[in-house]
Amino acid sequence: MPEGNINAEVAEHLREHGAHDEDDGPTAHKPSRRRIETIEILEAILLAVVAIATALSGYQAALWDGESAKEYATSSRLRSESVEKHLESNQIVAYNADTLNAWLQAYVAGDEELQRILERRFTPEYEVAFTAWIAEDPLTDPDAPAGPRFMPEYEDPVLAEAGELGKEATHAFDLGVEYRATGEDYVRVTVILAAVLFLIAIGQRFKVRGVRRSVNTIAGVLLVYAVILIVIYPHLYGA
Repeated sequence: MPEGNINAEVAEHLREHGAHDEDDGPTAHKPSRRRIETIEILEAILLAVVAIATALSGYQAALWDGESAKEYATSSRLRSESVEKHLESNQIVAYNADTLNAWLQAYVAGDEELQRILERRFTPEYEVAFTAWIAEDPLTDPDAPAGPRFMPEYEDPVLAEAGELGKEATHAFDLGVEYRATGEDYVRVTVILAAVLFLIAIGQRFKVRGVRRSVNTIAGVLLVYAVILIVIYPHLYGA
């Protein structure tokens, strides 16, 4: 028998067999195919949500990390300014102390003109305290305060400014730590989403619908958990 006739007969047989399957197949296999398509649609939805959630989580992590770095930089700057103010305050204290020593020497020498000149050399805040200190008669009263710096009237605005800068520096540092922790929270969410993506990819390799459905269910639960975390965590919005 010619080879062409044999191929024709085989083709005809396959056609007739296929037609027979089409008569029985739709009724027997259509529900199964529908379930597979449903699973694939759900997987596609999960993948879309994972992609959006991962992008949002990564974006927030980057923003919070940037804010943390800014607060750390601010804390460092404020701390440096606080140290400078402390040094300036110490220099002012030393200057007033030297001037007071010179005034005491002039007082002992009886040089009133030099005393008046030196009194005008005090800083304004120290001069107020000095006037109150002299009123206590400290040169003859042993119970009088040891010097103008120990008077209630004495104020050091530079030292006070240094203290405020120190508090601001500490606050900025604490914010930096808090923002860094928030960024790390978003990084952990990203890790969870990566696990979800891995489970979905693995689930697609299984042909057994029960196993595939179970893996996708676990992935869905983790995805919902990650989305809830993204919702409840604080958010930043870029400029």
